[in-house]
Amino acid sequence: MNLIKLFTICFCFCVNQLHAQSSVWDSTHRPDSYQLKVNQFKSFKKSKQDIIFLGNSISAGTDWSELLQIPEAKNRGISGDITFGVLERLDDIIAGQPAKVFVLIGINDISRNIPDDIILCNYEKIIDRIQKGSSATEIYFQTLLPVNETFNKFKNHYGKDEHILYVNQGLKKLTQIKNVQLIDLYPAFLDSNKCLKANYTYDGLHLTIDGYKAWAELLKEGGYL
Repeated sequence: MNLIKLFTICFCFCVNQLHAQSSVWDSTHRPDSYQLKVNQFKSFKKSKQDIIFLGNSISAGTDWSELLQIPEAKNRGISGDITFGVLERLDDIIAGQPAKVFVLIGINDISRNIPDDIILCNYEKIIDRIQKGSSATEIYFQTLLPVNETFNKFKNHYGKDEHILYVNQGLKKLTQIKNVQLIDLYPAFLDSNKCLKANYTYDGLHLTIDGYKAWAELLKEGGYL
């Protein structure tokens, strides 16, 4: 057994133990619109040329095909979703055998006090299931964005910068181990006060059109599309 595989087994064992012992967070939470959106996504036509944007409200907040001027770009974000919700609906993504999947998920997990290592273990599960079920799909994991507390709206998301940084650092290591593309969004959205740039957000968490344009430009300049 190689060291990477042994590390992965030990890591997930420890995470599962933490999961079993913890009672202060809930893996079963789903936003009110969750099942409606899942049913909609299942009804949509699928193509192996699809470019999927998978995540929560930050992914859901724009029309990706219009933003990128790529008809194959599909929005599969659900507002309020967490990593457990993505895992629950991942089979529908895999069934479509898409060309690419861009994943951005986890900030709501942090807001709901789901442990950082549980989030990272769920990232690994997402990667493993896509690689197993749709081996031709290119997987792009994106780092979590910063937040901006000065808007004083999403208090459960504030004061947790260390968790965002920890998850992002863990994601960088995981994508290297799993041979998955990492897109480091975080520094491009950060201002001099280490907050989400004010012109990129209208409420301290969600993005303005300027924020989405910056994201799109980063994807294009990086050659990810």
